[in-house]
Amino acid sequence: MSDDQTAGKSANRNLGIAHIDVSEAEIARVVAVLRSGKLRQGSLCREFEEKFASAVGAEYAIAVSSGTAALHLAWVALIEPGDEVLVPAFTFFATASSVLMAGGRPVFCDVELDGGSIDVADARRRVGPRTTGIAPVHLYGGVCDVDGVKQLAKEHGLKIVWDAAQAHGAQFRGLDVGSLNDTACYSFYATKTITTGEGGMITTNSEPLAARLRLLRSHGETSRYVHSQLGYNYRLTDIQAAIGIGQLDQLSENVRARRRNAGVLNNRLAQLPGLTLPFEREGSAHSYHQYTIQVDPGLAGHSRDELAESLAALGIETAIHYPRPMHRQPIFADKGPTESLPVSEQLAERVLSLPIHPWLTSEDVQRIASAVYRFIPARSTA
Repeated sequence: MSDDQTAGKSANRNLGIAHIDVSEAEIARVVAVLRSGKLRQGSLCREFEEKFASAVGAEYAIAVSSGTAALHLAWVALIEPGDEVLVPAFTFFATASSVLMAGGRPVFCDVELDGGSIDVADARRRVGPRTTGIAPVHLYGGVCDVDGVKQLAKEHGLKIVWDAAQAHGAQFRGLDVGSLNDTACYSFYATKTITTGEGGMITTNSEPLAARLRLLRSHGETSRYVHSQLGYNYRLTDIQAAIGIGQLDQLSENVRARRRNAGVLNNRLAQLPGLTLPFEREGSAHSYHQYTIQVDPGLAGHSRDELAESLAALGIETAIHYPRPMHRQPIFADKGPTESLPVSEQLAERVLSLPIHPWLTSEDVQRIASAVYRFIPARSTA
């Protein structure tokens, strides 16, 4: 198939890195909430929680105001001030900042080169007498080393908060990642696979932990104006839940489309020198919130930034998730050792996310592949 053939009718359309879609049914549900005058956390939030828990195979789900709020509450419930938590250095800021917000100290660990997930061997070397938790991330919707994390946690009695902010629909051995103990935390930010604009969810199989999280979510209030402990205002509204319920109904179809688009890109880009394609761990199902490649400038002949500029000129938006590892963030400069974590630093220089969302047509996906193919020609097979 030639580049001209694959360009098709999508050739002049700008292709965004994300597409936010709110259905007419979701809009109608929001309007009904607005007309009811019952806007705060209520019956629709409870419905959303119940449906989400059922969808991921968890016993309990607690809706909150953001993915960051989910992570913060989980750590407040699971650690004590001064405790240390093992955190991958290559992740979004909230994975680390939530530990700090809860009074803990993030101990940064390097990550695996292929998928960017926490390197369990490196994390094991960093366990100390104050280490009580670990914060594995299912980065980009790919599943981390679940067995390795669980084994390390068992060895040292660590609490686990699985950061599933990007992992809606991701599975490990046929089970959704939201079913794992101790907690999994999701984000419903505007560009996530499920969105409520802002919002989050915590899943757990522990009834006492679920009860504590609900208490923390709303000012530590045991009954009206009776507060038994310090809590927060991290409630979701029924307006947001009205959107989330509809989004959840579309999750399976959405993830199938993402996986289908990823398959096309994998097939087209597999022979290009200097590109590392997304990693799918054996026994897992990647949900492709992002389709993130790595660009080795020595082999590809071009840098990540040069490829991004080339695609932008063709109307194809890209993004860098993430350009600076956590141990190089200014806020953590005085929080502990800042030695080199070479894999995290390399990924920050090489990763580039391409459009993958379900609203891309087949012509769009072929156009993206062809644009990369033009810039980094395939190896000669002669």
